[in-house]
Amino acid sequence: MTKDLLPIEAIVEKLNLPEKYVERLGRYGAKLTLDLLDDPAFPVRGKLILVTATTPTLSGEGKTVTSIGLVQGLEKIGKKAIITSREPSLGPVFGMKGGAAGGGRSQVEPAEKINLHFHGDFHAITSAHNLLAALIDSHLFHGNPLDLDPHAITWPRTLDMNDRALRHIIVQAGGKRDGANRHTGFLITAASEIMAIMTLADSREDLRKRLARIVIGQTRAGKPVLAEDLKATGPMMALLSEAILPNLVQTTEGTPALVHCGPFANIAHGTSSVLSQQMGLRLADYVVNETGFASDLGFEKYLDIVMPSSGIKPSAAVLVTTVQSVRNQGAGDLEAGFENLKKHIAIVRGFNLPAIVAINRFPKDTDEELKFLEKYCEAQGAAFALSEAFAKGGAGAAALAEKVVSVIAANPNVSPTSTYTSSASSLEKITAVAQKVYGAANVELSAQAEEKLARFTKWGYGELPVCIAKTQYSLTDDPKLMGAPTGWTLHITDVVLSAGAGFLVVISGSMMLMPGLPKASRAMDIDVDASGEITGMS
Repeated sequence: MTKDLLPIEAIVEKLNLPEKYVERLGRYGAKLTLDLLDDPAFPVRGKLILVTATTPTLSGEGKTVTSIGLVQGLEKIGKKAIITSREPSLGPVFGMKGGAAGGGRSQVEPAEKINLHFHGDFHAITSAHNLLAALIDSHLFHGNPLDLDPHAITWPRTLDMNDRALRHIIVQAGGKRDGANRHTGFLITAASEIMAIMTLADSREDLRKRLARIVIGQTRAGKPVLAEDLKATGPMMALLSEAILPNLVQTTEGTPALVHCGPFANIAHGTSSVLSQQMGLRLADYVVNETGFASDLGFEKYLDIVMPSSGIKPSAAVLVTTVQSVRNQGAGDLEAGFENLKKHIAIVRGFNLPAIVAINRFPKDTDEELKFLEKYCEAQGAAFALSEAFAKGGAGAAALAEKVVSVIAANPNVSPTSTYTSSASSLEKITAVAQKVYGAANVELSAQAEEKLARFTKWGYGELPVCIAKTQYSLTDDPKLMGAPTGWTLHITDVVLSAGAGFLVVISGSMMLMPGLPKASRAMDIDVDASGEITGMS
């Protein structure tokens, strides 16, 4: 597809970007320097549009395709727009979902490069994470002057690949020094705290502060040990020096795109970097920003974690739904699945944001089914539009773009809210999300979760926001429970401190931080043809 792409110079020209802020990386990509954010010639002017969805099926509902189609649609109707999206993880690319650069006529390009190594950001984050892990074990090997408790070290290793064999490992096997035969494991890079830190940092100074305050474990006396105690901040900063710069690319139709960072939304906060969003809001009138999975996950985390931290306030939310999503939530019955759609509309409105439902058309959808969905949205008083971005690109999302622009114009003074106040206790925050967002009646903590919350509160982290890690396939913590259940209990099994990122990861049920490959993975379909073009990626 690269033969049809515009040279990166044309994208730079569209944005009226001075050369001094652009570092080219090949014919179709560049990084933008952070000095742009300090230039008074580029004040904040854009409206941020969050894109979320109803509860997804295994294959996803085309949220990325719709996001890319929407930004192309905005350009089609004469608006200056840009998309800020996440970098794909190799886990899904070679796993079950496949590439995450969109599809059809709505992709970020060059899609194959973006889906694979791109500009090396994931590699840099993986390296920084593993450097800290290596420094920890080196510290133990060389006498352990900080008196780290080897059995209380919480910093794992990371790899951007689905590899279940690495979930539980023993390091320094057979050794006799402090820390030998220590149990640890790997998580996928998208779940690394450094990925979350990179996404939330709003400057190099902020990145440095966040890296320094990472808690890697505790001493035998029960006091927290930070990354700065191991003098790890400087070398991690060096590894991340280029990766912190947002990446400028384009969509299939040559619309500007900033693709940067990639935390998952079921185990992290699931959105593109704050820096890319800040740049987008200075470069365009409308910024389309995708949040991971459904409104109970990435969207909630944006309003409760990203917005309070960054100060960026969205103007509207696009809620992507499909016939297959609604039918799946109704156990095969489309009408029965409306309760799930209704709940997601209510979640968006609960944050005081106007919702525009984007009905993403799939090839097998009938006109009757699509009209049925539209009538339900109308009955709920929700703005809606059909999106055919996969098949028709920006033209197929022009109606959605018009609807979004009109809704934003009709609601000029939106003031989005969060689920809880910053001063609430951890348990109060968990309960607020469970009841107000998920629809649970109660919250139940395991003994381990209670002990950890008490410990983190004692250490001074009790007022951090909560990032609840739960299944994306249900509003509940049971992936098999469909619809919009009420009267159920959210079970909290564990709590992990992400002091650098600035939140507590509250784990509900059995969440895998290192996924495994399925029996028939997407990797089996990927190859390179005789001309060197990668095939089977999307």
